[in-house]
Order: sequence, then structure tokens, then C-alpha cells
Amino acid sequence: MKALLFFSCYLMVATLVTSDGGNITNEKISLEGVWELQNQQMYEDGTVSEIMENENGYRQVKMYSKGKVMWTRNDPSDSNEWFGYGTYTIKNGMLEERLEYASGPMMKVVDTTQVFRFELVMEKKAYQQIQLDDDGNRFHGESYTRVE
Repeated sequence: MKALLFFSCYLMVATLVTSDGGNITNEKISLEGVWELQNQQMYEDGTVSEIMENENGYRQVKMYSKGKVMWTRNDPSDSNEWFGYGTYTIKNGMLEERLEYASGPMMKVVDTTQVFRFELVMEKKAYQQIQLDDDGNRFHGESYTRVE
């Protein structure tokens, strides 16, 4: 009888604690899917100093699937093609992308930067990737929303 009473009290408390529906979820947040860039941020002294919205048809899309990443950018004011393909991992709150091949202009970047590392801030339908300098300070971020 004590066990039944204890279990009933437990259920009542659990219902009260989770009644707002916002704290407990079985849904796993994942980077898998298609994401579109919403804006970019510049940081000074650890805080956002400027937000740059996409303008004049600028678009950037990233796709993550089973450890692979592909991204493409369309900037009507730039005649260069921008895209890349490679692998990604997430570990200890950091997103790491290694491009295997890319468009010509991007390959020049890949030649000097083999691995792209970002601090990763995830939500269900949005994420932010933030570049850190050599001292671990934030200096540039990109915010994406889930397309699919």
C-alpha cells in the first residue's frame, strides 16, 4: 500500500512539474537536414557588435546528412561560384567541418584552412555556428533556420 501511495504522489508531482510541457522532451535535437542562413554576426569583447542580414538575393544553404555536409552560396553581386562538400562531426559543443572538395574560390580557402571549427548553439529549428579566435574568443557567427 505504501508503494502505491508513493507512486501516486510521484505521478502527481511529475505532472505538476512538467505540466507546462516545456521542460521534458524525448525529442532529440539534430543537425541532420537542410538549413538556410538568416544572418551573420560580428563580435567584439564577447558580445555581438553587428548583425548583417542577407541582402539583395544573397542566400546560403547547408545540408547535413549522416556525417556529410554540403553548402552552397548564391550572391548575385559575386560572379564566383561558392560551394563545398565534406564531412562533419559534433563533439563537446563544437562543430567541425572538413571539406573534401569545393568550388575554385573556396578551394583557395581550403588550401589554408583544412578544418573549420565552430562553437555550436543548437535549438530544434535553428542553430548558430560561431568562429573562435586563437584565444577562444568569439569573432564571427552565422545563424541558420531549418528548412526541412
